[in-house]
Amino acid sequence: MTEQLPVSLVDLSTYLPGDPITADYYAGFAETDELAENVMFRAPRFRHHVAPEETAIDMVERAAAGLIERHGCDVITGADVLITHTQLPDMPFYGGGGGMAHRLGMKPNWVIDLHNGGCAAFVLGLKVARTLLSAGEGRTAVIAIAQNAAGTVFDQPTVRRKAQAAVPGDGAAVALVTLSDSSPILDIECRTYGEYAGDMTLAIDPPAKWWQARTGEASIGFTESKITKVLARGNRQVPEVSYAVCDRIGVQPKDIDLFVTNQPNRVFLRNWREALELPPERHVDTFEDCGNLFAAGIPVNFDRAVTDGRVKAGDTVLMAAFAHAGDFAGAAAVRWGGRGDSGNV
Repeated sequence: MTEQLPVSLVDLSTYLPGDPITADYYAGFAETDELAENVMFRAPRFRHHVAPEETAIDMVERAAAGLIERHGCDVITGADVLITHTQLPDMPFYGGGGGMAHRLGMKPNWVIDLHNGGCAAFVLGLKVARTLLSAGEGRTAVIAIAQNAAGTVFDQPTVRRKAQAAVPGDGAAVALVTLSDSSPILDIECRTYGEYAGDMTLAIDPPAKWWQARTGEASIGFTESKITKVLARGNRQVPEVSYAVCDRIGVQPKDIDLFVTNQPNRVFLRNWREALELPPERHVDTFEDCGNLFAAGIPVNFDRAVTDGRVKAGDTVLMAAFAHAGDFAGAAAVRWGGRGDSGNV
């Protein structure tokens, strides 16, 4: 009986749409907002916006270009599993998985759209991919993430005046996961906190359901009380899942070679780094260039670190994030193998 190969995160490539949007863009629209001075909404210098007619499927196709260039189109078209997450699905009834599979030329046995993972969806995607491949459901999985709410929801005429609008940015990522020992996934921790699931709400004036015809535009329903709770949960959850993974792989958090997280704001980034006792140079941070990338934050930041030479073959990389108002959190550790071939696929 042959030994089962581990599951590896072999490579990933990313896409940032359009030219950078500066903080001045939002300053020109800003009105008096009681939350303007809150640490949650201190704007980055830049972020990117999807074009008006650019779809999540377009973004994923553009993000996949780097993988195809390095590994050939067959490694994508022949993948057995496609796992997707889109912040704002092009079509709410059936998600984006089928359209993304078609655009990438795939005929996978599994197409799974994840929504509950939120900003931690990349970690959840790694867990689903590892579970399926380890169970014999294929040899290759593709994870596709599209964050497209910044140039759509947050750039609506009445929403762009709010403090919250200046923080999000758009981007996409596609990752290749295979049965191989080239860049093994060492451990994954995912936790659901269902008691917080209703704490993220939409604010619409006059009140309406999100799907109803209306005159008011939808934004996130932030209040000082909600922000205080979210800050407390995020500060606790990301270190908790990070420490759980580190404990199981036998590494002290302070000895991690690279820490990659989502990036809601500067405060979370600082607090998470300090909780793990890591210096800034070992925590990837693109907030000033990209803003809050939601679920695309981890793969975009990791791709940036690889491209910039901040991670080398053999390094242990820890990825961690929490989602929404704290209803989900996850962490994953990978022993990075470097950008080489696509492994034993």
